[in-house]
Amino acid sequence: MTMRYTYILLGAALLLGTACEKEIDLNLNGNDNKLVIEGVLTDIKGDCSVKLSRTKDFADDNTFAGVSGAKVQIFFNGDTTLLAETTTGVYTAPELSGVSGNTYGLLVTVDGEQYSSTCRMPSKVLMDSLSIVEEDLFGDITKVTNVSFKDPGSETNFYRFQQYIRGNKVKRYYVRNDDLTNGNDINARLYILGEDDDDHEYDINSGDEVTVEMLNIDASVYKYFYSLSNSATGENDSATPANPVSNISGNAIGYFSAHTVEKKTIVVP
Repeated sequence: MTMRYTYILLGAALLLGTACEKEIDLNLNGNDNKLVIEGVLTDIKGDCSVKLSRTKDFADDNTFAGVSGAKVQIFFNGDTTLLAETTTGVYTAPELSGVSGNTYGLLVTVDGEQYSSTCRMPSKVLMDSLSIVEEDLFGDITKVTNVSFKDPGSETNFYRFQQYIRGNKVKRYYVRNDDLTNGNDINARLYILGEDDDDHEYDINSGDEVTVEMLNIDASVYKYFYSLSNSATGENDSATPANPVSNISGNAIGYFSAHTVEKKTIVVP
């Protein structure tokens, strides 16, 4: 997402919980140099990071030019952790991890301006299994990654999946909620659809290593990615792309996500 924003191209793939990750420039008629914040805190030590950058004009390149010299803090119940700038615009706290049920705060200070957010880390829903299934997609027998898990019926859950094939991250967003599947046994198929895969970069073959990360995200983060998918494509009677619904105050773009992560890897039979 860096200085330019990714968006989710939905179409029919929305019904499958699959969305393509594309590059898009926001504010096509000009750039007001907004701060972009990508904050992540997980239940795993070493994952905590906050990336800071600025929006760019449409004609600018897509290289990441981080915002240096910021003060970045994550707090919980009166305890504050100051993140260190490890590379330009990237702030980390290698020893910090979160716990399900806790609500964490983010405070970023840049050039005297403050930007803040809070996010509750949801309960962790574990995968039952990770497998590869074969489906007939548009006349071709295709190997598809399948994540099986039990959705808890006692609460509303929001999920995001990240898929890696042969060590390469698939440039797709996989997000879903349990509005229609609360308490059910779920088989989430991680389809790879779209014209941009005509080079077969993401074909799954026997012997390949496939890794999936299952993230339990909160409602505000789900809303961010959902609104990103709609507004960035000019839907909802909007003639031009618009910024997604951020959970960060202070007129910044981006998100702060406190989420759990589970990872499984298989070798394709």
